[in-house]
Amino acid sequence: MPAKPLQVLVDFARRNSPFYAELYRDVPQTVRDLTELPIIDQAEFWAANVWPDNRLLTGPLTDAGVYTSGGTTGAPKVSPWTRSEHADSVSAFGAGMVRAGLRPGHRVANLFFAGHLYGGFLYIEGALHNAPVENVRLPVAGHTPDEDVAVLIENFGVNVLAGTPMKLGGVAEAALAKGTETGSVELLLFAGDLLFDDLRPRLAKAFPGAAIASLGYATVDAGLVGGPVPGGDVRVHEAFPDRTVVELIDDVTGEPITEPGVRGRVVVTNLFRTLMPIIRYPVGDLAEWTDAECRRFRLVGRTIEGARVANVAMSYEEVHAALTAADRDGVMSGMQMVERRWDGKDGLILRLACAGEPPAGLGDRLVEAVYAARPLYPDCVEQGFVHPLAIEWVRPAGLATHPRTGKLIQVIDERPHA
Repeated sequence: MPAKPLQVLVDFARRNSPFYAELYRDVPQTVRDLTELPIIDQAEFWAANVWPDNRLLTGPLTDAGVYTSGGTTGAPKVSPWTRSEHADSVSAFGAGMVRAGLRPGHRVANLFFAGHLYGGFLYIEGALHNAPVENVRLPVAGHTPDEDVAVLIENFGVNVLAGTPMKLGGVAEAALAKGTETGSVELLLFAGDLLFDDLRPRLAKAFPGAAIASLGYATVDAGLVGGPVPGGDVRVHEAFPDRTVVELIDDVTGEPITEPGVRGRVVVTNLFRTLMPIIRYPVGDLAEWTDAECRRFRLVGRTIEGARVANVAMSYEEVHAALTAADRDGVMSGMQMVERRWDGKDGLILRLACAGEPPAGLGDRLVEAVYAARPLYPDCVEQGFVHPLAIEWVRPAGLATHPRTGKLIQVIDERPHA
């Protein structure tokens, strides 16, 4: 599907989507540059993308695939793709996999997760089917026990393992425990989260002959964002030519960043997606340009839209709502989420403000409330992928605020991003 000029994309969205018609009410009819358009407010975006009274989509669902992007079990965020949009997306992603190291004849074990409308497994399967080189696809899926994957590697001579960092780490542990012969593994492709340096020794020990590379950068809601850039830094990506436009936005001024090394919010515009238009959509990540031309960017963490602990998306608003409902006496007077990493795993600390001493047992009740709202988190705890959720009580002044604006910092990522 060819990319659409910005004016055509904006006109179509404004004409057919009630959400975009309202968003662009004060935007001039002629749009010459993305900066003339407002950045999407995620809360308003998802409030419009509901059923049966959807105000975001530009047409009916007649020939589309529907996937979820986070959200609680009661209010999933739904992202539909037309057949042609999905085909174009996975084709571009498949080409990016070749840049990441996929070679003709590679036997690829797809270890991403499937079911419950999750898109990861199907998306990677589609990308492999549409990759410009021949390959052998092994649709293993993430729920398969790590020990079984280790057996498959040895028996089938798997060349490529594709999965989330936590799944690759689990398979590495199983392979080491079983003494699996892993000489066939040449490439480890990851996506869904950043791969931290503390995982590399385990992967190198289990798969000594394997290179490590990013599969690419995409989300179910925003779609394509960036393709992998060959080289030693697996966090560096660049926009897909003629398909996406990536901007880095200063969180205080709201202006595009044009200097290398300055961190900003990743905002993406998809040039071919029209059923659910993505125009200046904040993905939820932070990045910095690595070149003077502002073509390549390095991912450095998450923004205030939410936290991602391993592969578990934790929306600030949803976690806050679960805590508020469980805090029946109104003890909590503020909240921020703190991401940390220790002993080779991610963990999430809920830093809660309280004027006095919190009642006994309240912390446990709050943790259970969040677990009920985000059941994938306790599932990952049980599997040993992440640390259990923790509560940290502080006085109201103990909540971190932005040094320039005094605003509460909703999500603090203290993981090693250097």
